[in-house]
Amino acid sequence: MQVLINHLIQLQELTLVRDEQKVSLAGAYTAQLDEAIREMKGRLPAGVAAQFDRLHVKHMSVMSPMAEGLCAMCGMKLPISLVQAVRLERELQSCPTCARILYAADAAPKRVSTKTLRGEPRKMGIARFSCQDLMLPDMAAETKEGAIGDLAAALEKAGFVNRADRLVESAMKREAIISTAVDHGIAFPHVRGVEGGGLALALGTSRKGIKWDGARGKPAKIIVFMTIPSAASAFYLKLLAGLAETFASADARKALMDESDPAGLWRGLQKLTRSTIK
Repeated sequence: MQVLINHLIQLQELTLVRDEQKVSLAGAYTAQLDEAIREMKGRLPAGVAAQFDRLHVKHMSVMSPMAEGLCAMCGMKLPISLVQAVRLERELQSCPTCARILYAADAAPKRVSTKTLRGEPRKMGIARFSCQDLMLPDMAAETKEGAIGDLAAALEKAGFVNRADRLVESAMKREAIISTAVDHGIAFPHVRGVEGGGLALALGTSRKGIKWDGARGKPAKIIVFMTIPSAASAFYLKLLAGLAETFASADARKALMDESDPAGLWRGLQKLTRSTIK
């Protein structure tokens, strides 16, 4: 049963990657992804494939991680008997509220929740997902794994997430499916299923550039690393589209690359995304 669950998680990931391709100015792989999705569905038992398709009509994400006894997608607290059945993995289990297929994810990295101070102004735009501490201008990393590691470490140090090492591992597995590099020397590595709070974003620049497969031979010079709760998958696509629109401008890219300290990089990112990320 664990093999089947892993197969379904991989199938869902492919469908989400296809959606990413459509909004990130890098849709060249859509046909290949469609074929891979058809092939993976063809290897499922007929009843399970039909269940996946029925759920996918209603939900962008068919699979829901279960962590701390909750369905991550709808937030429903699950009965203890169901929690145990999901962990035993003897047969597929569904959330009684949203009907998504559940799988255990207790060991996954988590978003570290932070309380909003009373009287603190409501955050707007990109500030809802990031802060100055997550800006890394002119990174020294020379590989994509090194760059992702530096950005993940910044997220952990700033108290946004735990288990930076697991984030790097998950991000590299995502890169192995299809590169997150797009045109103009931009890369959008990310990890889904980081529960416990909202979406978080760290950004780094590299004047030298970092070799990144899929970037049409151009090194990545602006790297945006995001951790995404399962329930925010649809919103992540809107955020990705806004960032892609921002970085389509050569002037915007140059403005970020010219910043040499975290404060300047953060001010620049806020200014540039004011009209693209609401």
